[in-house]
Amino acid sequence: MLQKVNKLVQNILLSFIMSCSITSIFKATPYTWLKFELLHVPVLFIVMLGLSLLVVEDVRNSFKKVLKFEERKDKRPIWQVGVGMIFYFAQVGSVEVFARGLMVHDLGGMPLYLVISFMNAFLLTVIYEEIFYPKLSNNQTPKIQN
Repeated sequence: MLQKVNKLVQNILLSFIMSCSITSIFKATPYTWLKFELLHVPVLFIVMLGLSLLVVEDVRNSFKKVLKFEERKDKRPIWQVGVGMIFYFAQVGSVEVFARGLMVHDLGGMPLYLVISFMNAFLLTVIYEEIFYPKLSNNQTPKIQN
């Protein structure tokens, strides 16, 4: 049951990332019909979210094949990096699509939303791991189902 929730959360966040990426790319175009919003949510985002939910499982499986996830002895490090990247890009995408006004602030030349997203992603990865990573004794190898 917990593994299904893990996969569902990752799939939803990945589809959110994909739809945010496409929406933020087209936000800079001069075409006003691509910028139409419904209750401050871009319609393009809603359409892309629906489409990306259809392909997100294949995207996850292709990344697992490219990174040879199933062949690794210790899957924990690559799992942590993957989950951390999902959290990071979901936060960055949400700022780029829904809160573009926050993109102008910087911290010594580095955009502040990137710094805060990185720190939040680290903390969320630790919390997520505590929830979904199975507790191990000292001599067991980890069993991560992704």
